[in-house]
Amino acid sequence: MRGLGSGVTVVVPAHNEAPTIATVVSQIQSAVPDAEVLVVDDGSVDGTSDKASGTTARVLRLEQNGGKGRALQAGVKAAAGDVLVFIDADGQDDPGEIPAMLEALTPDVDLVLGSRFVGTFNRGAITRFNRLGTQGINLISRLLFRSSITDPCAGFRAVRREAIETVGIKAAGYDIEVDVAFRILRAGGRVIEVPAVRSPRVAGRSGLSSIGDGFSILRRMVQIRLERNPPKLVRRGTTAGATQSGIGSRAPEAAKERLAESDRGPVGAA
Repeated sequence: MRGLGSGVTVVVPAHNEAPTIATVVSQIQSAVPDAEVLVVDDGSVDGTSDKASGTTARVLRLEQNGGKGRALQAGVKAAAGDVLVFIDADGQDDPGEIPAMLEALTPDVDLVLGSRFVGTFNRGAITRFNRLGTQGINLISRLLFRSSITDPCAGFRAVRREAIETVGIKAAGYDIEVDVAFRILRAGGRVIEVPAVRSPRVAGRSGLSSIGDGFSILRRMVQIRLERNPPKLVRRGTTAGATQSGIGSRAPEAAKERLAESDRGPVGAA
């Protein structure tokens, strides 16, 4: 019988994350032993690729740092799975939550977000300034897209390759999260959230610029909202594929609660 991770690739974008990458890969493999793990080293100069190569993960090294969006685009192209899980290499997200995310990716769902606002921010996981900024982005996204998503900037997520290939993704930087989420929504896809725990970094520092990347995220959302004739998502045989791979057999109770809340609002409306 195929495991929950069959047909799944966990894509781990990494830039100068040598202290944590091996631990993150090990935790992913423990959570979903059947999944492919693909580390995309985005031009690191601290030996991240060497550390990742010492694990059983497949390593894709990009010679120059092109940004998180570029790294994820490269990962999507190189991945073998029909279901993709994105998780950062800094250790702030818990790979042990991947199985719940995959179970929530039922045949009628295209994207599952690991929401920190439905879940938990552990002490030190986010600064007060960044939290206020993220909440402001969330509010604007609800106004623009009439959605009830609480955390469109969450980088921890599971998505169907088919959905990404249909809508296309263009973002090069940290605006990649909203690029994926809202292109799928505008294409008529279904997005749900499950609770996720966010922990503080144990090493290194984030490359995110609160102000610069914040404006890029807002600009990306406006561009997506103003685009005319967005592509439409048509699922092709996802029910059989999801059932055979063990994905989507049931959604956890917490995911059902968020889905029910989303159904009361027009999530997925353009």
